[in-house]
Amino acid sequence: MIAERDAAVVCQAAAILLQYPDDAVRHRIPLVNEALATLPPGTAHSALTRFLGHLAATPPRDLAEAYVATFDRRRRCCLYLTWWTDGETRRRGQALATLKDRYRRHGLELGGKELPDYLPVVLEYTATGDLADGLALLQEHRAGVELLRLALRDANSPYTAVVEAVCALLPGPSPQDRAAAQRLARTGPPQETVGLEPFGPAPSGGARR
Repeated sequence: MIAERDAAVVCQAAAILLQYPDDAVRHRIPLVNEALATLPPGTAHSALTRFLGHLAATPPRDLAEAYVATFDRRRRCCLYLTWWTDGETRRRGQALATLKDRYRRHGLELGGKELPDYLPVVLEYTATGDLADGLALLQEHRAGVELLRLALRDANSPYTAVVEAVCALLPGPSPQDRAAAQRLARTGPPQETVGLEPFGPAPSGGARR
């Protein structure tokens, strides 16, 4: 089992690496490299190191274009966790409000423009807010996180490695296909038994939510 400090490092690194690779994010990459150098060998360390190698070898413009093509234009590669459970329904609004309250109870007042279910926000909360509750939150949304991983894998995206590192923090093996992830959704917590719109045919296009 990975140590708490190491789990926090993985979450913090993934929170940075899953954001749009603008100047602010790229300027933090050396800090990510330094932090990852302190991790013991393992799945998470290997996956994140692999992705950092991709960053180092890819021009900034190409990184930005790939990010947009992956997360803005592929609906299956959605970084908003309640979309996986509630889809585009009114139920999602309540889920977002509940998530904000959850952060508040643990001393975090969410600022900025991002929604509370944005995976980098969840990972930042896990790393710097409440590690145990953050990991529990990721586990509650395990089916969506795993389906995101599978979608990125199917798209041959380097970002697969970052989500693999997150999944390596969660108990049990990762599902190997969508059917297994769907079974995980059906057998998981009650909030994971609804929605399922993302599991159907994925329409092309779609703006970032």
